[in-house]
Amino acid sequence: MTHLMTTPAAPLTPDAFGGSRSALRAELRRRRRALTPRQRLEASERLCRGLRRLPEVQRTRRVALYLPNDGEIDPTPLIDWFRRRGARVHLPVLRPLSRNRLWFVHYHPGTPMVTNRYGIPEPHTRHGAHRARRLPAWALDLILLPLVGFDEAGQRMGMGGGFYDRSLAFTRRPGPRPRLIGLAHECQRVERLPAAPWDVPLDAIVSDARAVRP
Repeated sequence: MTHLMTTPAAPLTPDAFGGSRSALRAELRRRRRALTPRQRLEASERLCRGLRRLPEVQRTRRVALYLPNDGEIDPTPLIDWFRRRGARVHLPVLRPLSRNRLWFVHYHPGTPMVTNRYGIPEPHTRHGAHRARRLPAWALDLILLPLVGFDEAGQRMGMGGGFYDRSLAFTRRPGPRPRLIGLAHECQRVERLPAAPWDVPLDAIVSDARAVRP
């Protein structure tokens, strides 16, 4: 574990929610939405400084990240940094005609964008439908994905829709795979999180205060 700041927030204790993952998820989402615009900006700056130090981030040439929604910590300042280093940036797109799975579509300033059913901007489905404009997840070097909660053992909690878990289930099998780094605000840290059998393990979790390697 690497600390990125000196005064991390105290973690939540799941016992206070009677073991309910949905109640804990709701409280964690409330916490990150309660951050002020200035707090979010400063957290994003600290997060990106920490990420730029990581070897797997420095050497990536094909990376996927997300556009923040619902108070998620913001990794988008890295987009120009990746491009200056010659890396191609991809965004997740809700895959049509497939339950809770993602495409990863190449993103640049001219990419046509739409708002998906969750209110999140993403490359237009017709644009991403061309195979030359997207990569299969296994062909990416690195995926930066949003978290709802995490603990210092590297356990994590997502939004509950299973989009990343289904799209990245192949990483449990032998073969090529991207490095997976989950991102979160420090206020989303939990004392301990139980592992769900469908959770895809991450290589690291980075907040604005720390980097955790399970």
